[in-house]
Amino acid sequence: MNISRYGEEGIRILFGEKIDLEIHEKVRRYYFFLKSLQLKEITDIIPSFRSCLIIFDRKRTSYEALAASLRDKEFLIAHIDIPEPNTHDVPVEYGGESGFDIDFVASHTGLSEDEVVEIHTSVTYKVFAVGFMPGFPYLGILDQRLHVPRLETPRLKVPEGSVGLAQLQTGIYPFESPAGWRIIGRTKKKLFDYNKEPYSIFQIGDKVRFIRA
Repeated sequence: MNISRYGEEGIRILFGEKIDLEIHEKVRRYYFFLKSLQLKEITDIIPSFRSCLIIFDRKRTSYEALAASLRDKEFLIAHIDIPEPNTHDVPVEYGGESGFDIDFVASHTGLSEDEVVEIHTSVTYKVFAVGFMPGFPYLGILDQRLHVPRLETPRLKVPEGSVGLAQLQTGIYPFESPAGWRIIGRTKKKLFDYNKEPYSIFQIGDKVRFIRA
């Protein structure tokens, strides 16, 4: 675990240099550890693939003081209870107008469109992070056979519920938005609700299964 300054009001806790499930579990446990501390000087905690970013209130603490405090409390990490992950089934209409890049994915990978769908639906994915926009889940780890590059020029708009691929990740756009990922399908499942906490249906560590609709 490596602690470093991140801007004027941030501390970055880095757990590794690659994206894998072991590092993800360390990030997830540390995220819930930080939440359990309920420190008033911490204003936000943002988990990602390899790290946790802590935003702190400079009126209450400093980088040096908070970093030292976190090091002193490291022994508590092993003793916290973390919630069991939820499993979400996401029905997807693949190809056609819903998945307008599936032909590119098939051509780039040398697979048929049905094989692309079969591989995409054969994995139970982990929610490694939620971000970029409210409720957008970064899901992995994508089968290597489906690795495709991002678009060189992102689209200005894709429909809500679009399911995309980019390198070793797959994800779902909760809202109509710009997009640089390859879109292979679309779901009607509502991913984010401003009127219902915790707003996003996905939380870090949750499991996601795609089902062909």
